[in-house]
Amino acid sequence: MTATTDPGKPDYDEPGDGRAQQDPPSPAAAGDRLVHRPLPVRLLRRPELGAVVGALALFVFFACVADSFLRASSLSTVLYFSSTIGIMAVPVALLMIGGEFDLSTGVMVTSSALISSMFSYQMTANTWVGVGVSLLVTLGIGFFNGFMLTRTKLPSFIITLATFLMLTGLNLGLTKVISGTVTTKTISDMEGFDSARAVFASTLTLGSVHIQITVLWWLLLVAVATWILLRTSAGNWIFAVGGGVDAARAVGVPVARTKIGLYLGVAFAAWISGQHLLFNYDTVQSGEGVGNELIYIAAAVIGGCLLTGGYGSAIGAAVGAFIFGMANKGIIYAQWNPDWFKFFLGAMLLLATLLNAWIRKRAEATR
Repeated sequence: MTATTDPGKPDYDEPGDGRAQQDPPSPAAAGDRLVHRPLPVRLLRRPELGAVVGALALFVFFACVADSFLRASSLSTVLYFSSTIGIMAVPVALLMIGGEFDLSTGVMVTSSALISSMFSYQMTANTWVGVGVSLLVTLGIGFFNGFMLTRTKLPSFIITLATFLMLTGLNLGLTKVISGTVTTKTISDMEGFDSARAVFASTLTLGSVHIQITVLWWLLLVAVATWILLRTSAGNWIFAVGGGVDAARAVGVPVARTKIGLYLGVAFAAWISGQHLLFNYDTVQSGEGVGNELIYIAAAVIGGCLLTGGYGSAIGAAVGAFIFGMANKGIIYAQWNPDWFKFFLGAMLLLATLLNAWIRKRAEATR
C-alpha cells in the first residue's frame, strides 16, 4: 500500500501530518516516506496555500488604498468580524472534508440564541440555565441532521435544507407566541448575565488594542480542529469518508459515527456563535441568520475545501474567514460604495476556487 500524496490528505513523509493507513506500508512505501521533499513542493501540496496568497494580496491592497486600514482599532475590527464567520467556517470545513453540507447553520445560530434567551426569561432562571438548555437543544439539532443523513441516505443538501426551513419557521413562530413580537425580551438584568457575557461577548484589552473574546474562541476552534485532522484517528476517518464512503466502510471506518460527530461539531460552534449573538446585543431578532450558511461555506471553499469532499484544512477555512473580514471592512475603510461588497465577494470566491484548482494540479504534477 503506497503513501497517499493528496495535498488535502497528509502524507507519511510529514510526521504528525500523516493520514493513518489501514494496512502496514510496504517496503517501497516505507522508503518513499523517508524522501525529503523541498519546501516549495511541500507548500504547493497544502490546501490552504491559495487562500494564504489571496489573503496576503488583499491585505497589501487595502493597506495601500485605505489609510486607516492599518490602525490597531481597524485591524481589531477586522479580526472581530472575521471571527464571527470563522467560528462557524471551521467546523463547516471539517464537514465538507467529510463530504457533506449543512444549510441550516445560519438559522441554527439564531435558534441557539433564541432558546437561551426565551428559556431564561420565561422560566425566570439564571441565564446559565438557559445557556445549558440551549447547548442541549442545539446539539440535538446537529444530531438530528447527522442521524437522518445516515439513516435515510438522502443527500445532506435535502436533509439540512429541510432543517433550515423548519428552524426558520420555528424561530419566527415560537418567538411571536412566547414574546408577542419578533424580538426576544431583554435579559440583561437577570442573574448570571454578566458572567455569561464575560465568557461569550467580552472585550480583552492588550495595550491600546481591544480584542473581542470571539477571536480567542475562533483560534481555539482552529487549533482543536487542526489537531483532530492531523493527529487523531478521527481525522483519518473524516478524510476517508469524504474521499469515498464505500471504500472507507470497507476498511473499517465508522462512517455513521463520523458523520454524526461532524454535525455535532457544527452544532457546538453554532451554540457558541448564538450565545455571542445574545450576550453581545442582549436581544435577538428571530429572522436573523438566513443566508449566513452560504458565507460559511464560501469561506471554507476560499480556504481550499473541495465541494466533492476529502480535501481541505481548518487553517484554510480560518484564512477564508479572514479574507471575508478584510474585504468587508476594507471596503468601508477605503470609503467605497458598500453596495459592491457582494459582487466583490463573488468575484473573490471564483478567483480563489480557480487558484486552488491550479495549485492542486501543480501539486499533483510534483508527485
